[in-house]
Amino acid sequence: MTKAKTVCVFCGASNNVPKKFLDIGAHFGKILAERDITLVYGGGDCGVMGAVANATMKNKGHVTGIFPVSLRNIENEHQSLSEIIIVNTMHERKMGMFERSDAFVIFPGGFGTMDEMFEILTWKQLQLHDKPVIIFNYQGYWDPLIALMKNIIEVGFAKPVTATYYHVVTELEEIMDVLRF
Repeated sequence: MTKAKTVCVFCGASNNVPKKFLDIGAHFGKILAERDITLVYGGGDCGVMGAVANATMKNKGHVTGIFPVSLRNIENEHQSLSEIIIVNTMHERKMGMFERSDAFVIFPGGFGTMDEMFEILTWKQLQLHDKPVIIFNYQGYWDPLIALMKNIIEVGFAKPVTATYYHVVTELEEIMDVLRF
């Protein structure tokens, strides 16, 4: 059994969400630090992204942020990370996160989170990687998306095996169980 040493978290960058999402992100960051798992993420300082990173850092964990300069007029890169890598484009950001990660965890988020998730799942479908992809369906947040993904498979736009390319979990400890792959 292999244990993930670096985990990429795809999640929202908005502070304008219910506090429970920020709190669960912070709790996950603490767990990563306590288990000596490096966090790799998009490098922002706000929303669930910031909450996960701040809690990881507060608990003496290692955090690598990958931030595209093109976002600087929309959000800010985190100024206190273990490592910040500045890239030019969103594509470079996603490739950088992919290359530095053993696994991917999708927390509640918006369109950017879905973009990252679907790209990493498409790469898995194309057999470009075999890293675990975990959808954290916290309090049913992703229920409509999971139903859509099931429908895509049932209608035939994706093969049934596609459902094995990701794990859907509802508890943080389930994430940790999958990370012990």
